[in-house]
Amino acid sequence: MSRGLLRVALPEKEVVECNGSFIYLLHDLNTLDLDPAAAGMQVVISGHSHRPNESRKNGVLYLNPDSAGPRRFKLPVTAALLQIEESGEITPELVALGP
Repeated sequence: MSRGLLRVALPEKEVVECNGSFIYLLHDLNTLDLDPAAAGMQVVISGHSHRPNESRKNGVLYLNPDSAGPRRFKLPVTAALLQIEESGEITPELVALGP
C-alpha cells in the first residue's frame, strides 16, 4: 500500500526474526541502505513496484510478494508465503489471489 492510513502507521523499514532467520522488510528496494548478507539477513522483502518477483543473491532471498489489494495496472494480484525451517532453509511461494 503506497498511501493512506496504513502506510502512515507502518515503518519504512523493519527487521523481524523467525526461527533464527532475519528478514529485512522495506517498501522500496531502491532505498535498501545496507548489505543484507553482511548484516546477517537471510531475506529481503520489498514491494513498491507491484511486480511479483523472487531471486537470490549472495545467499539472500529477495522477494516482492506484489500486492494483495486491488489490481494495479495489468499485474497479477498475489501474496507470498515463506516456509522457514529451524535448519535455516527458506522456501518462498508466490500465491495468485485472483484470475
